[in-house]
Amino acid sequence: MKIKPLADRILVKALEAKDQTKGGIVLPDSAKEKPQEAEVVAVGEGKKSDEGNLVPLSVKVGDKILYGRYSGTEVNIDDSEYLFIKEDDVLGIVG
Repeated sequence: MKIKPLADRILVKALEAKDQTKGGIVLPDSAKEKPQEAEVVAVGEGKKSDEGNLVPLSVKVGDKILYGRYSGTEVNIDDSEYLFIKEDDVLGIVG
């Protein structure tokens, strides 16, 4: 299934939470934090400025990003979990 986000929305797939801390402690599934890093799967065209010009998004497909902990809307597509977020919720590009 192909999905095209609208306006300044981005479709991302969250990267897996780490199973182990830096100190070597193995974490059970119940103790893992919600991941805040994701890979961009699809992007919208951008949003319109007050003058009516299209402002393109800063991220592109394939970028790894950091986003706010409680951002976006979770969706299931073809038995996979994705997240729709707005560009404003993107904190930065990891690279």
